[in-house]
Amino acid sequence: MPGRQVEAVTGGWAAAGDLVINLGPGHPSGHGMLRLRLTMDGGLITAAEPVIGFVHRGAEKLFEVRDYRQIIVLANRHDWLGAFASELGVVLAAERLAGIEVPPRAVWARTLLAELNRVLSHLAFLSSYPPEIAAAAGAATGPGPEQAAAAAFAGRELIQRVMEEISGGRMHYMFNRVGGLKEDPPAGWLGRVHAAAAEVRAALPVIGAVVRQHDGFRAATRDVGRVTSEQVLQYGVSGPAARASGVGFDLRRDEPYLAYGEIAGLLRVVTRAEGDCLARFECLLDQVSVSLELVDACASRLAALPAGPASARLPKVFRVPEGHAYAWTENPAGLNGYYLVSRGGKTPWRLKLRTASFSNVQVLSEVLPGSRVADLPAILGSMFFVVGDMDR
Repeated sequence: MPGRQVEAVTGGWAAAGDLVINLGPGHPSGHGMLRLRLTMDGGLITAAEPVIGFVHRGAEKLFEVRDYRQIIVLANRHDWLGAFASELGVVLAAERLAGIEVPPRAVWARTLLAELNRVLSHLAFLSSYPPEIAAAAGAATGPGPEQAAAAAFAGRELIQRVMEEISGGRMHYMFNRVGGLKEDPPAGWLGRVHAAAAEVRAALPVIGAVVRQHDGFRAATRDVGRVTSEQVLQYGVSGPAARASGVGFDLRRDEPYLAYGEIAGLLRVVTRAEGDCLARFECLLDQVSVSLELVDACASRLAALPAGPASARLPKVFRVPEGHAYAWTENPAGLNGYYLVSRGGKTPWRLKLRTASFSNVQVLSEVLPGSRVADLPAILGSMFFVVGDMDR
């Protein structure tokens, strides 16, 4: 019916609106709610408005009444798939403003853990959307989606084990500290990191078989949900979603932080030109291979470093000098920015977040018109956002 209003909500059925579409519990943002106000003309979407804010995080105001250790627990819950990377930006901003020099062992360990966290986040998307889209596409030549999903889940578990061993947490690591890390890696941990990376690398052909070979998946994602390079720049889309549209910006290469400048030769920035759902999933899959190479390089370098502290020594009551600083990081979903303003106290006067998920979701108002409702899972899943991270 022309002009009919349809509301699509992820995370469960609701009574509001003429029609509610449940995208299923496998969505990585199933812990929160995204509302899409869609205008339909027959089976086509003619207009789309993302409606956010249902999670009510309020993190930026909470930062103002927490000290620099307590903030970390809030930051790593903002993007729960990239928890280590989220807490990293907070401590980098505080260290820059305070002029703290982080010990080399902590710098390399942070780089290693950031790449492990990137693999974890990417595998979460690869284990859910491609197998589900392939299964919905029906029988087709190519590998079965069940095997791909199982391999991706198994790979995540391998990485989770080494992350849990060093930090004590499976999702919310709380391992960063202003000045470095909570502690040095345990004995034998680096060897287990190498082993886990090797197993995940060996499983990548199975994990990626649906994306690369499954006819049904490729037909359901090719030429669907195109994002142009102009739209990427207009809306601030970043990460694999931007690089799939030919915008080859990667902060790790273009403005190195941590130890990325010293392993630049291994840092291949994966891009595509098509800008569709298929290109975005291909970028994500190729990025896993690159991150595993960086994991091995960081683990080898960390093993070769002499013994030393894992963190700079700080006073028991830590205060950041008055001033302001900006730090940004290449998180799994894209660019996260942290603007810190201090008045010399033990809590920030202001800490503003620029999250990748927020910008990646805003472009949906440009991408969804002209698409079918059946294309929603592929489009939403390939924009790589987490509801908690997009919430304002």
